Amino acid sequence: MRLKHIIASLIILILGLPMDGAEYKREITVAPDGSGDYTTLTDALEGIRAYMDYRVTVNLRPGVYREKVVIPSWIENVEFVGADADSTVISWGDYASLDNMGTFRTYTVKVEGCDITFRNLTIENSAGEVGQAVALHTEGDRLKFDNCSFRGNQDTVFTGGRGSRLLFDNCYIEGTTDYIFGPSTALFRDCTLHSKRNSYITAASTPDTVMTGYVMYRCRLTAADGVDKVYLGRPWRPYASTYFIDCEMGGHIVAAGWHNWRNPDNEKTARYGEYGSHGAGAEKADRVGWATALSPSEAARLSDPAVIFTSAPGCMHWVP
Repeated sequence: MRLKHIIASLIILILGLPMDGAEYKREITVAPDGSGDYTTLTDALEGIRAYMDYRVTVNLRPGVYREKVVIPSWIENVEFVGADADSTVISWGDYASLDNMGTFRTYTVKVEGCDITFRNLTIENSAGEVGQAVALHTEGDRLKFDNCSFRGNQDTVFTGGRGSRLLFDNCYIEGTTDYIFGPSTALFRDCTLHSKRNSYITAASTPDTVMTGYVMYRCRLTAADGVDKVYLGRPWRPYASTYFIDCEMGGHIVAAGWHNWRNPDNEKTARYGEYGSHGAGAEKADRVGWATALSPSEAARLSDPAVIFTSAPGCMHWVP
């Protein structure tokens, strides 16, 4: 009987079935108070079948989920839906100098899987102003974030994964230094980018083989009281690509707009530009000479997901 039980368990594992023999659900509820299927997001991930070809919705009821979450590469086609960004919060507080952790282990949520959507929730790093402390770390491709908030200080959102593609719709992102950084192709559409200190908003590291890095389209750039010297971006790597299109810029944006990260050679390779900037920070005449003033046709092309996401070397066709 023992041998038969072992064989049956191995078959269940190979087929990807739950150990209790129950069928996987296509809709899962997570609630900290115990009223759902699971009390933590981490536990809920165990109830999702690996490499499934159907969509699963994970509903997160209001509450603060104090956990460090990794969504592994074998989880795909999942939508994580909160009640709203104010009441549904995933929070953790690691930071780079904690036990020599380094920047890339400090995430609150790390997304390695593909075809994943987050909606109506907040991801925050609660460490405070203690150096690099990532809230969201992405590695997967074809990721969507809709009506989400990302709260932190330095390095709030890291878009990892060379050639991966991300869409941020109607999101709020705050931070101090380089609070949006990495090599991915990402469209930020109708988002609020809130600077909490005089520093830099973006630090793209776009590879030279990728046509487009960051595109901020119809975004609103705001700042905390007393903040009055913020750059649109600086190149973390030489071929950094970042464009602001039809964005409202507060007076905290410096007239020069862009910074070369103390390396004049970056001015020859970085791909920076604007179109349709408006507001007190849109001082076009005083922008650095090595940034591009986009034409209407270039701006239309760069703000079109069908263009920028199909030109990126992702693992399959994707137009969200």
